[in-house]
Amino acid sequence: MGYAVVVEPNNFHQEVIENSYQKPVLIDFYATWCGPCKLLKPILEKLLQEYDFILATIDIDAHPSLAQQFAVEGVPDVKIAFQGNISQGFVGVLPEADIRDLLKQFNLTSELDQKLEEMRQAMTEKNAAKAKELLDELFSKYPDNPQLSLEAANFLIRLNRLEDANKLLSTIGIDQKDYYNKAQGIKSLIEFKQMANMEGDNELDQQFSQGAKYTLNEEYEEALKLFLNLVEENRKYKNDAARKAMISIFNLLGKTHPLTKKYQQELMMILY
Repeated sequence: MGYAVVVEPNNFHQEVIENSYQKPVLIDFYATWCGPCKLLKPILEKLLQEYDFILATIDIDAHPSLAQQFAVEGVPDVKIAFQGNISQGFVGVLPEADIRDLLKQFNLTSELDQKLEEMRQAMTEKNAAKAKELLDELFSKYPDNPQLSLEAANFLIRLNRLEDANKLLSTIGIDQKDYYNKAQGIKSLIEFKQMANMEGDNELDQQFSQGAKYTLNEEYEEALKLFLNLVEENRKYKNDAARKAMISIFNLLGKTHPLTKKYQQELMMILY
């Protein structure tokens, strides 16, 4: 999609200003001794594989005149050139999700996201063969992408290949904090799938099973309402299973999702 270029004073106008009329240019002012710069670099390089932008890197020690010209006081300092104009992007290391949001402001879309949406549509249409074809194509291009691993695990769960899904999710380590909690949430879908088939003999068991079915059908608010009711009725039910189920859904949705915020608050009110 995009590409990276090393920029210095004699090629700055061509590589940054002129090229910015074709596509956005992220200008990464960095230093070889800078720890945060080393953390940011792989994030930008990863996004470069998905989005159509230019990554222009400038070593401030090798080219202090450029750093001075653009008032760079701390690194990493990322600025954005677009249509000949240069604007401030961010200073320091931003989470990957925040940088993605920044790229959206320049009408950039991720090829990975586009293909994943096609895959989800194929699953909605129950076209498993098409979905697998798209996943195979994506894994060949993005073999170590945790977002792709999450989507593939969901696909395997729908095919009832629970062990394979669990193995794939286990490749996402706790150091990948943007994805680890989601991986744990999807792991819980495996448990929900098992719960859904265990209706039991009493009303609480049947409610718990129904909550699992709602979760598997992505009817998350219905599931959260039901599990919240179970917590209120019987906190000790199956060793606090309803509260744990709600936490699993929170992990699945992510901490910023409106349903997570709403039902975390309601759960706290019941518990405390």
